[in-house]
Amino acid sequence: MRLTISEFARVVGLAPSALRFYDDCGLLPPAFVDAANGYRYYDRSQQPRARLLRDLREIDLPLPEVRIALDADPAEVADLVRSHLRTLEAKSTATRAAAERLLTQLVSHRTTAVIGGPELASAIRQVAPAAAGPSGGHAASAGGVGAGELEFVLSCVLIELSPEEITFVATDRYRLAVRTVRPVEFGGVAGRVLVRAEELAGVARWAAAGDVVRAEVDGGLRLVRGDESRELAVVDAEFPAYQQILDGLTPPACRVVVDRVGLLDVLVGRDVVAFDIDSESLRIGDEVKLDAIGSGAVRVGFTASLLAAALEASVGPDVLLEICEPARPVVVRSADQGTFTTLVMPVRLDG
Repeated sequence: MRLTISEFARVVGLAPSALRFYDDCGLLPPAFVDAANGYRYYDRSQQPRARLLRDLREIDLPLPEVRIALDADPAEVADLVRSHLRTLEAKSTATRAAAERLLTQLVSHRTTAVIGGPELASAIRQVAPAAAGPSGGHAASAGGVGAGELEFVLSCVLIELSPEEITFVATDRYRLAVRTVRPVEFGGVAGRVLVRAEELAGVARWAAAGDVVRAEVDGGLRLVRGDESRELAVVDAEFPAYQQILDGLTPPACRVVVDRVGLLDVLVGRDVVAFDIDSESLRIGDEVKLDAIGSGAVRVGFTASLLAAALEASVGPDVLLEICEPARPVVVRSADQGTFTTLVMPVRLDG
C-alpha cells in the first residue's frame, strides 16, 4: 500500500520537507512519483530505512557517514555511531571549556592568582620602598593628573596580573623598582590594580608565613592564606607608563659587577657620591677603591641614599650596574635574582 508523503512523514517521524530533502540527496527516494502532478508516494517497506535515517540525523551524524550507514550491516553502523559519539564528547568538552572562558571574560571581572608566600613577601619588600611617602591626598581620576594627585599615585604599588607573571612596580620619580613572580595558578582575565604601598608593605610578614597566598581581584584586592585573609583597597588612578621607560633604555655603555655590601658601606654618611668606573674597579676619588668586573668606563654621580635604597632591596653578594650615560637612568640588577630590577636616576656632577 502506498502512502502519501504526509502520511509517511507521520509514520516515520520526519517532516515532509525533510523527506523532500532526503529525496534530493538520494538517501531516501520515494517508491513512486506521479508524473502528472509530481506527488511522492512511499512504501511501508521503506519505514525501517527512514527511521534509521531519522535517528542518525538526530545524533548529528554527517550526511556522508549517514549515506554509508544506511546500506551497512548493523555492526558497521554501531561502529560508526560509537566513533561519532567519541567525537561529540571531545567536541563537547572543548566547547564547554571555551564557553566557560568566554563567560568568565564577559560576566566576571574576577581574577585569581596563587603565588608562593615567601616570593610574594620578597617582592613586596623589594618594591614597596621605592614608592613615594604617603601624601594624604585623594586618588587621581583617569583624566589629567595634578601635582598633588601624582604624588598620591606615586605612593602606590602597581600590580599587574597575567597567566605568565605577576609584576610589582613602584616609583618615586627618582627610583623605579620592578619585580616579577611566576604564579603557581591563575584564573580569570589578566588585569592590573593599584594599592597603597604602605598597606601592601603591612602584609609582607603575614604573606611570608604561608606556603602560598591567593590573590583575588574583584573590585578590591583580597589576599588569602589558608583560613585567613587580608583586604587591601584598590586606588582608582592612572599609574605612570613605566614600560615606556624600560623600553626606552639604550644599551649600556658601561656594565660593572661590584660587591653589594662593600658598596653599601661606602655610601653610609655621604650625600652625593661620584664614581669613576672602569672594567676593573669602582673608585671614589683617591679614598675608596672597590674591585669590579665589567666593560666600559664612565664617571657618574648618585644621591647616596637613593642608590643605597636600591642596593638594600637587592639580594646576594654582588650587584650589576648598567650605565647608558651619566644623565640617563642607571639600571641596578641583583646578580642573584634576575626578576628584580631597579632604575636609579644619577645626579649631575660639577666639572
